[in-house]
Amino acid sequence: MNEFKPGLEGVVAFQTEIAEPDREGGALRYRGVDIEELVGEVPYENVWGLLVDENLEPGMPDPEPYEPVSLTGNAPADLQAETARLSAVWGLKKLVDLDAEQARDDLARLSAQMMSTVAKSAAVHDGREQAPDDLVAQGQTAAEKFLLRWRGEADPRHVQAIDTYWICTAEHGLNASTFTARITASTGADCGAAMSAAVGALSGPLHGGAPARVLPMLNEVASTGDPENYVRDLLSRHGRIMGFGHRVYRAEDPRSRVLKRTAKELGSPRIEVAEALEEAALAALRELKPDYVIATNVEFYSAVVLDVAEVPPDLTPAMFACARVAGWAAHILEEKRTGRLIRPSAQYIGPTSRSLSAV
Repeated sequence: MNEFKPGLEGVVAFQTEIAEPDREGGALRYRGVDIEELVGEVPYENVWGLLVDENLEPGMPDPEPYEPVSLTGNAPADLQAETARLSAVWGLKKLVDLDAEQARDDLARLSAQMMSTVAKSAAVHDGREQAPDDLVAQGQTAAEKFLLRWRGEADPRHVQAIDTYWICTAEHGLNASTFTARITASTGADCGAAMSAAVGALSGPLHGGAPARVLPMLNEVASTGDPENYVRDLLSRHGRIMGFGHRVYRAEDPRSRVLKRTAKELGSPRIEVAEALEEAALAALRELKPDYVIATNVEFYSAVVLDVAEVPPDLTPAMFACARVAGWAAHILEEKRTGRLIRPSAQYIGPTSRSLSAV
């Protein structure tokens, strides 16, 4: 237990009943249900219910009438600020002072409002007028209502792209943002604090922002028509090919498989160049690291699917947050049940005892 593991690699911190990434088998199951059974069968809001309530019904509610005070159009920043602010506006109580039912209801309200905040912030970014509530209410699913709130219209292809993306990325075990949410929840803080802390952790490009860096690669490969040379040149400069390799999977990332299939079904104009870059990248990476299993991860085809829905790259971290509200909410509730403050140890490697004059 005293062995130091950089990045906590392989360290088991929790036991969970929420999701099971199959490390060797290339599958992802939400409470035992494979995501491939969910995509196209039930909308995201019911997947939220599966993860949080262990039941598809009633699922995530619609957001309450609420107007954020000042949106900047920077959706990730707006989301973090507004989620924290809702704790005060709604008078949310601390988790240690709530029963599980009230905590669940707080998380449901927050989840729905967080999606609404992202849509409204995106509309501000685009200079759009706010969509009237009666128009938004015509949407049949959370993804359709999201697009109506953002753009005032909802192309069915865009709805399918976003719904599929959200379902595939709703939960994935103890990643950085989920760990952050659980740490915050373990202190007994309110649900808004735990959710906004998770958003902050998600904003980094190594966790939530990677898809935003995939499209520039695809653009460059499309302009040159030479994916092999692009990959060789990038690796020679010790650059990073975004969208390949994963800390969990030793087989194909199942989310990548589903998203790739969706991109083809929706007729993505980028699918050919994406497949060409994927083939070149995998070949080069396997040659570079022949003893290490490297496969395409979720970020690569997430970028392609979100591009079908005309989601700009700088909005992808906030779109990821919309998806992940389900997983965060489920983990916050699971952490509440443990009732134990998270307090790991650190291994001191600084100077030995010395006098002040030696400094």
